[in-house]
This record gives sequence, structure tokens and C-alpha cells, in this order.
Amino acid sequence: MTAPFRSPRPARRRARSGSRRRPPGPRWGLRIGAVTSVLVLAASGVGHAVVTGVESGIGRVDAFKGMSDRPGGGDGLNFLVVGTDGRDKLTPAEKQKYHLGGAPCHCTDTLMLVHLSADRDRASVVSLPRDSYAEVPAHTDAVTGGQRAKHAIKLNAAYAEGGPSLTVRTVEHMTGVHIDHYLEVDFTSFMRSVDAVGGVEICTVRPLRDSYTGLDLPVGKSRLNGGQALQYVRSRHIDGSADLGRMQRQQRFLAALIHKITSSGVLMNPIRFRDVADTMLKSVRADSGFEANDLVDLGQAMRGFTPSSSEFTSVPLGNVAQPVPGVGSTVRWDPVQAPKLFQAIREDKPIAAHQDRKGPRAKVVDVPPGQVQVQVGNGSERTGPAATVTRALRATGFAAPATPATATAAPAAGPAPGTPPRTVIAYDPRWDRSARSLAVALPGAELRPVAGRGPVMQVTAGRAQQAVQRVRAEEPPQKPGGISAITGDEAVCP
Repeated sequence: MTAPFRSPRPARRRARSGSRRRPPGPRWGLRIGAVTSVLVLAASGVGHAVVTGVESGIGRVDAFKGMSDRPGGGDGLNFLVVGTDGRDKLTPAEKQKYHLGGAPCHCTDTLMLVHLSADRDRASVVSLPRDSYAEVPAHTDAVTGGQRAKHAIKLNAAYAEGGPSLTVRTVEHMTGVHIDHYLEVDFTSFMRSVDAVGGVEICTVRPLRDSYTGLDLPVGKSRLNGGQALQYVRSRHIDGSADLGRMQRQQRFLAALIHKITSSGVLMNPIRFRDVADTMLKSVRADSGFEANDLVDLGQAMRGFTPSSSEFTSVPLGNVAQPVPGVGSTVRWDPVQAPKLFQAIREDKPIAAHQDRKGPRAKVVDVPPGQVQVQVGNGSERTGPAATVTRALRATGFAAPATPATATAAPAAGPAPGTPPRTVIAYDPRWDRSARSLAVALPGAELRPVAGRGPVMQVTAGRAQQAVQRVRAEEPPQKPGGISAITGDEAVCP
């Protein structure tokens, strides 16, 4: 990783008040935030002169028109990054190839709240589900020009009814967080920006296919061009996680994009930076107060892309399918955990506790270890290997009894004299995904299918068993009483 950049000037702190200070508003999301991040990141490496030139190419929008009674806040800067479904500048061939047919809804396809700490050492990215239940304040309809009273909608519809300003007002009302800047990106700018940096690498532990977007990725590492990246961040029909899974993929893509930019030399090459930035900015819109200094500030924080400098999460949810008359199925935020998350942002604190890691990072597995049931035994009367493996598997999250089984013969092979050299995992073929996830934690183990075993994996510890590898799911489960997040280095390919 590139070493963190530190500007000679002190970090700026802006006074907070309920009234207008400077127009706010960026967004950093994924599919839509990718473009933004690139700009932001590039800023810190090339200095104010180059960035100021790029700044003049940004399209402007008054995202804070007529706003009053706004929330106050603490230190740091808050950006609202939105991605719209605009596709007017794409060719018919591109629309067909990447499944972008049909009329756009002129709504926000992605919304992310990005907090930059006052010391510019940490960036926190929070995905806001587009189907979130929201109540928009009274406003002038952007289409009809008529007055509309306060009413319930899905969060992404605020843009269609009242544009950027109503979107900002709605998010501020829901979160209590003062938005400092607004940034908007459409399909076209997203695709062009990914192509401008030479594509982005994505890793997956399972095949990803979505007939709605045309996404088709194999297991392992893939380099995505702009169109493929758009398919990746738009897909919501891959599994039962729907839009929630899509937000997680958007976060991983954003982290991968940041890593690509900070490690590819773009930031340190003014000419290349200008070329990349010019390409990306053709379809980007920001509030009128978004300046070169804001790019530099955000760039400084992201240059040091480390576990402590970047964190990604989604709003904790309560009911994920609550019907609302006239609106449809909506997502309700957790009434306890969501306010805690936004309080952390207002107080300029990390959104989740991250432990300092020692040793290699955990490997990502398909099935969360907490969902894999394991029983460990020995191939002889000695209990040492089984006890050691059991403790290590429990430490990395597997559902294993605290006390290992007594002497256990190697499945289907009969007892062997002494402890067998190789660990054996006996599993029911119906739970093959769980077995493969467990095998990642036990390097060198033999997978042995045994029909009818049921969901419990039987591990026979061998004397040659290496240390248990730490593993984790792609996304951490929500913790009772806490907020779960992944750090930037956990989101990118190893």
C-alpha cells in the first residue's frame, strides 16, 4: 500500500450550526461512488494546482436550495454520494450488452453516507438501502411543480420527486447527520471511470450469476471493465440477499477501486491523473461548495488505505419487508442500532470496534463459520490433536463443542494404529459448501463424503495437521448490541 500522505496544513474544521454554512453534499457509494472515490483519492497525490484545474470540470447542482432547520453535528466532513440510473450517453450497443434496456426511473440507484474524520485519518462508508422506508418533508414536486405534503415513500424515490435537495433533506431527517457535500454519478460516468483506471479486480468465493444484469463471474479473481463492473454493482438477483447483498458488493468494489488507484501510480502522475479525472468528471455533479481542498482532504484519508483508515457497513435493519400502502415493500431500520451508528458519525468516532490483527488476514469462505457444525475427534486414544484443533476452530467462529469427542476412527477406513498423519473431514454431500468452507480452515485436510451424515462435519485430527487458518464470511453477521463493519483491507482481493 502507498504510505499515508500528510498535508503540511492542519486539518480544517468547520463550525457546525443548524443554519447554512457552505453548501454540502458528496456521495461516495459504490457503483456510483466509484467515480467519486477516484477523484477524491487522486487529489492528495498531485497537489492543489492540478486538482483545482480538474475541479472546474465538475457539473454543479444546488443540493441545498432553500434548506433550513438542519441538524448540527460534530467534527469531520460528511458526504452524501448518490448514484442515479442515468444512461443517456451510453450507446445502444452498450445498453444491450450490459442489460440496460428500458426507461430509467430517474431515481437514486445507490446512496452512501461517507464520513471523513476531523484528523483526516479515517473514512467511514455507510450504505443506505434504496428501499428504506422514508418520510419526505413537504416540498415542490420536481415534475409537476405542485406542492406536496409530507408523506411516506421509499428513500430512492426522493430524488424523482424533489431532486438532490429533497434527497439531502430526507437523509438528514432520517440520520440526524449534517451533510456537508453532495456528489452524484450516473451509469455512464461509472463505466468510463473504471475503464480509465484499467479495470478493477474482484474476488468471489462462489459463482455470481444474474440473468437480469448479465453478470457471470467464476469463483476466484476477475478483472472487471466498466460494463462488467456496472453489472457487478447492480446485481440483486444472485441470491436471497437481494438489495442487501448488492450493497455489500458495492462496498467491496469501492474498496477494490480505491486500492487500484492508490497502488497503480495514478496519484503520483499529474498527467495520468488529469486524463483519468477528465474522463470521470464528464457526468459527475457536485454541490457548488465542493472545492479542490475537499478533494485533497478526502484523498489524504484514503491514501493510507489500512484497516484503521477505512471501514464499510450498512444501516442495521429491523424489518426487511414491511408493506406500506401505496408504497410497496419497504426496509425498516433497526430502531436501536441505527441511531447508535449515526451517533458515532456525529461524534466523529469509528463506526465499529476493529481489533488489531496479528499474523495473516482471515481467508474468506462461502458459508459463515458460525453456520458450520463441527465435531472433532482423534484417530487414537490420545486427545491432544483434537483438543488443539477444537480450540482453534472455535476461535475462528465454527460451531464446535468445547470438548472434543473421544477416540474416533477415521470414517469408512477403520481405526489405524496411532494418530493418522492427515486430518479427515467426513461430510454429507448435501452440505458440501459447508465442508469446503471448513476445509479452508484446515489446510491439507482430506474431504471424504459420507451419505446420510447430516449437517454435522466430523473432523478426525491428524498428527500432521498444520495450524488452523482463520476464516470469515464475506460479510460479518450483525452483532447483538453492536454494529458490524469490514475494513478496507478485508474487502479487497488478497
